[in-house]
Amino acid sequence: MILSVISFLFIILICVIVHEFGHYLTALWCGVKVHEFSFGMGPVLWQRQGRKNKWSVRAFPVGGFVRLAGMGEENEGESLLPGESFQEKPAWKRLIVLAAGAFNNILLVVVLATVLLMSRGVMDLSVSEVGALMPGFPAAEAGLRRGDVIERVGGVDVRDWEEMTRAIRSQAAGQEKLELTVRRGPRQLTLTMGTKAEKAGEPPLIGIQPAIRKLPLSRALRGSIAWTFHMSLAMLQGLKEMLVHPAKVDVSGPVGIAAMAGQAASAGFFSLLSFLAVISLNLGIINLLPFPALDGGHILFVLVEMITGRNMSLELEGKIHFIGFIILFALIIVVTWQDILKLF
Repeated sequence: MILSVISFLFIILICVIVHEFGHYLTALWCGVKVHEFSFGMGPVLWQRQGRKNKWSVRAFPVGGFVRLAGMGEENEGESLLPGESFQEKPAWKRLIVLAAGAFNNILLVVVLATVLLMSRGVMDLSVSEVGALMPGFPAAEAGLRRGDVIERVGGVDVRDWEEMTRAIRSQAAGQEKLELTVRRGPRQLTLTMGTKAEKAGEPPLIGIQPAIRKLPLSRALRGSIAWTFHMSLAMLQGLKEMLVHPAKVDVSGPVGIAAMAGQAASAGFFSLLSFLAVISLNLGIINLLPFPALDGGHILFVLVEMITGRNMSLELEGKIHFIGFIILFALIIVVTWQDILKLF
């Protein structure tokens, strides 16, 4: 329980601070006055006036925020120079500031994935090399070793992990024994073994796992960008399914995410980093959705302004975003309640 809470707070704090730093840095670059950058929420524990803005630490470590001039603050108790308000900036600069938070979250995912691919590696499915053996399964009992390369299953030549897996399932159907031809260094060996299904009706297994390769920086970076792109598409598809078939989609709220964070932390630091990457990507993608109160909602209003050449009343826009916030808050309450019910 304690591990879940600490892991959850760690992930939320990192994701939100990274997000807010995106807004903060681009606001400074665009010449927008920054009133405050806060670590945490609630009552102020510590604050200091910096050269460009106030820095503060607050009581509850559940994220943070940036207060920009012209973003809903009517009176900051300090004068502004002409052009320092967010609303006075050209539309393209406002778009950059609004999109920078989500961009930072996605950039964090790429960085984390690159680090993981370089330090932990990725399964190499381009070869049929054995990376690990599962105790108690036929492969280990038959004498197969880590580093062995499976070249033939029965009478079928195999070149990669997919071909090997397909051949094992095909050859094992209706047979009690499998014959594998493996390359062990300079030697070629033939091993005979049975198969094992963990549950009735499941595909037969011999108990081997692929080799893990640590990637160099260039390949790790390319792989992380590709993974981030495909995961983003999968998340958008999941959001579409949630809208079309809401009853079929299992959505986790803060309680469920905290439980998963605890499980990831229990599995090790790198598992926690992997989970951090997934949550950061979720935060980035969701924030870009064109819904009031989200960054994507603000972006939508700026795009409409650019297309029509007309500004919406700030008061009306503020009311629309407030309604969006109420809807989002209600959804969080509902999902959290469902998470709590799952515990009993």
